[in-house]
Amino acid sequence: MPEGDTILRAANRIRPILEGAVPDEIRMPQRRHAADRWPQRLAGRRVRSVDPYGKHLFLRFEGDLTLHSHLRMTGAWAVYPDGARWRRAPRRAWLVLRARGSEVVEFDGPVLELMTESRTRFDQQLRALGPDLLADDFDPARFLRRLRADDPTRGIGDALLDQRIVAGIGNIWKAEGCWGAQIDPWRPLRDVTDAEAVAIVENARPRMLAAAAAPRGAGGDDRHVYRRGGMPCPRCGTVIASRGQGDDNRTTWWCPGCQR
Repeated sequence: MPEGDTILRAANRIRPILEGAVPDEIRMPQRRHAADRWPQRLAGRRVRSVDPYGKHLFLRFEGDLTLHSHLRMTGAWAVYPDGARWRRAPRRAWLVLRARGSEVVEFDGPVLELMTESRTRFDQQLRALGPDLLADDFDPARFLRRLRADDPTRGIGDALLDQRIVAGIGNIWKAEGCWGAQIDPWRPLRDVTDAEAVAIVENARPRMLAAAAAPRGAGGDDRHVYRRGGMPCPRCGTVIASRGQGDDNRTTWWCPGCQR
């Protein structure tokens, strides 16, 4: 699933194309949206802002209308020059916005909805989101309040995936943040100090921001444990372990030697 850094990188690429512009064309090729008439409702409206929040992206138009996207496991945002060949098949495009000589395309995004701006503020799922880890005003104290309201027997690794506690972290940065802070992701919340919990997110945050700023496909994110099960830990040499964690049984990677 695309994590907060992927959404932030997409927003940074989309913003110069759409923000402040009235799209020349809006298409909704996906069959499920054929009757929604979104192109007609958005025609002639300027894009006020392109706003990432955790794993969500909001395209805010004039007139109190907002396109809300969540990519889940399959979706992707892409930007192409007009006429360039897309990396995915055209039949997989859900949304196409053309402006300033480029096309902004959302592929395979299972959550795509047009909502009023007021609804984005009162929608229960969106209101429940925790603080965005990559926001300029990220507040560790707010993160801790949400963390401490959770089940104290829950493993810290599982809790970090809960977007109601902190928005933007997924399986990659859960594993990497815990490794960087040398915290066992299986340790119950009651046994994790406030300083240790903050250390995990403060370790993940700059690496996520760096990944968001890197060119697409540049690599070099320097992952230490994620998907490295059976390999030696780069810090202590212990074999990296992995197994499913939490109700969703998401695979967790960690070093049993130096993560305590």
